[in-house]
Amino acid sequence: MTTALIVIALLIIVALASYAIYLLIHVRRQKKAKLLKQQQIATTAKLKSEELLDSIRFIAAAMLEERCELSEGVMRIVKLFGLLGMSELVIDKYPSTFKHFEVIASHPIKDERKALTKQQRMKLDLARIKSEGILETSILEEAKLLREFDANTLH
Repeated sequence: MTTALIVIALLIIVALASYAIYLLIHVRRQKKAKLLKQQQIATTAKLKSEELLDSIRFIAAAMLEERCELSEGVMRIVKLFGLLGMSELVIDKYPSTFKHFEVIASHPIKDERKALTKQQRMKLDLARIKSEGILETSILEEAKLLREFDANTLH
């Protein structure tokens, strides 16, 4: 009887040890899969970030070459910086761009603009043109810097 109990005890110990080894292997696989997923997410985020930075550089170049209106370029650049979460980091480096954005940020576009009365549109256009007139030179100087923008220099 004692031999039978010892054999049963050994079988239980072997079964539990096997199960523990199985669980350890399973946990290691999960950790590897999680690490791989995190690396993929980081790579995807980096690629998306680079794509958005390329867009900022492209828009700045288009503004300098007069292929893009000043206000449209400013609007797009500031919004891209917002998507990148870099607005706080670059606002002091490009103050005129952000100052002009403050003027035009609330201006409606497309159908919302068409819904305004002619007087309201003219009032908004006057504010935009006035801001452009005052800030154009400095915005274009900032666009020269933005054309060569490198996010790594911010840290």
